[in-house]
This record gives sequence, C-alpha cells and structure tokens, in this order.
Amino acid sequence: MSDTRFTADELQRLRNVDFGAQDGFVDGSRMLADSIGEKGSEERDAFDAKAMAWYYGEILRNRRKELQLTQKELAERVGKERTYINRIEKGETDMQLSSFLRISQALGIRLRMDVSIA
Repeated sequence: MSDTRFTADELQRLRNVDFGAQDGFVDGSRMLADSIGEKGSEERDAFDAKAMAWYYGEILRNRRKELQLTQKELAERVGKERTYINRIEKGETDMQLSSFLRISQALGIRLRMDVSIA
C-alpha cells in the first residue's frame, strides 16, 4: 500500500498555487451562484439548509457506524422511530436542536457552542 499523503513541501507548493489563474478553473462559489443562486437568495438559502442537514446527518451516521449501532438501536436510545434516524442520516429532514443534542449525546459526541452577538 503506498502512502498517498502529501509531504510538507508538496503542501506548501499547493498552498502557493493561484488556481484562479489556471485555464478552465471555475471557482466553486461562482459555480454555486450560477447554478443555484447568489448568497442570500431564496434558492441558495434552501440549498444551504439542505447541505447542512446532509452534513450533520453524515456526522451522526458515521459515528453510529463507528459504535456499531443499528439505526433501530440508536432510535431506541433517543426515543424516536428508526425511520426518523434514517431520514436524518440521509439529510431528508430538519431536526430540532433538542433532537440533535439527544442523538449526539447517545452517540458520545461532545458539542461545544460559541455564541457571539454582533
């Protein structure tokens, strides 16, 4: 098995590359704005919400699998239906903060929250 990690020198060279100057390079932010909508638009806000639901669902699913728990076992621990856990893991449903905290606790995930008021 070969080591596919970058060396420190390779990482430094990558950090110094101006990818925007490369032919054919399309900035991810520009691509999202063109295909979904500009930040702050209704379409973009809906897309961002779905992306975050998927992201947190992935974190919970990966941790559940690390612990070798079934969806049913996790659901029983938090007092929910297995189908609810399934929808969360697929990013198909938005969950309340209380549910997220309960599921995280059942999976041994410690959360830290920073609150700042502008």
